[in-house]
Amino acid sequence: MYNFGTVDGDGHYPFGGLTLGRDGNFYGTTESGGTDLYGTVFKLTPSGRLTTLYTFTGGTDGTGPMAPPIQGADGSLYGTASGTQSGNGAIYKITPAGVFTTLYLFDSTHGRMPDGPLVQGTDGNFYGTTAYGGTNFCDCGVIFKISPAGTFTVLGNLDLWHAAIPFSPLVQASDGNFYGTTVSGGSSGYGVVFEVAPAGKFTVLHYMNGTTDGRQTSAGLVQATDGNLYGVNGYGGAASSGCPSGCGTIFKITTTGVFSVLYNFDLTTGQAPLTTVMQHTNGILYGTASGGGTGCASANCGVLYSLNIGAAPFVSLVSTRAKLGQTVEILGQGFTGTTGVSFDGIAANFKVKSDTYLMAIVPTGAQTGPVTVTTPGGTLTSNKIFRVAP
Repeated sequence: MYNFGTVDGDGHYPFGGLTLGRDGNFYGTTESGGTDLYGTVFKLTPSGRLTTLYTFTGGTDGTGPMAPPIQGADGSLYGTASGTQSGNGAIYKITPAGVFTTLYLFDSTHGRMPDGPLVQGTDGNFYGTTAYGGTNFCDCGVIFKISPAGTFTVLGNLDLWHAAIPFSPLVQASDGNFYGTTVSGGSSGYGVVFEVAPAGKFTVLHYMNGTTDGRQTSAGLVQATDGNLYGVNGYGGAASSGCPSGCGTIFKITTTGVFSVLYNFDLTTGQAPLTTVMQHTNGILYGTASGGGTGCASANCGVLYSLNIGAAPFVSLVSTRAKLGQTVEILGQGFTGTTGVSFDGIAANFKVKSDTYLMAIVPTGAQTGPVTVTTPGGTLTSNKIFRVAP
């Protein structure tokens, strides 16, 4: 769709992936490049037209964004920059038109190097982690909350005994709590899965043992439609001929901490899965492993994999919050011939744009609840609750 470096100042090294905006365009960042070589925020149309919305200057706006911005309920985009002139990082807000605002500058004691993306909670605040910083001597990172206006709160300072160095984003589960992972810390020092309440109560759900569990959980978690959380460990697991210490694992964990390994990579099927898995609307989990596979003579070029957990198909909402009368985009499959869309039982006007994409208008009388789409193949329910904005 687009080759970076073809236009002067368009940025280099887009590490963080893309965010689908409500306008149908994609938004992302480059870690470096741009006019001042400190990274960019860009917009990309589905046809491949790229617009650089902002070039980081290396000052109080930040440097080296590693994650894409996410779109907030107010329509603006919110993101993190890993560094600043002082080296600690920043949180920013940018409109789809490119108006940029620095919301917060980290100062080490409140965290540094926010590498992961933010997540907006149901309370409207944004939540995230920094890989390092905090008030503990180990420089182990923090969990934080920030309002859309920039009011910042540290929810927890991490330490070596419980959890340390979270590279991944948080995910808010259906119970309202946030869940995340760390690459280090815990009883064995190989990372943990943790839970944190919006008010800051912190609980370790599972300590990775470094062997059969796997180790180095640099990726985040996803809550699938079966209610369980799924993640990967980049290393460890069962030994194989290509990986005597294990090539990594895929695991499942409940919100109460019941942990199980679902798959052990064996080099031919992949090695070092370092990215968060996603659940497709067909119910299947998909992810990548940075090494392994059979595509190269060295068998070390990486793989794209899927894992069928037996979940049924569903629909996904591009935005889970909107006002009455606003348009909501819905992703799924088998939409051709759709006969109805409803918001918590209230019928809505809709327009099918393709077999995997439709648009619906939030109807008068709609309440907070699931969205359903009636297709020729059956009725599909949204994996997230839709909330009517005031």
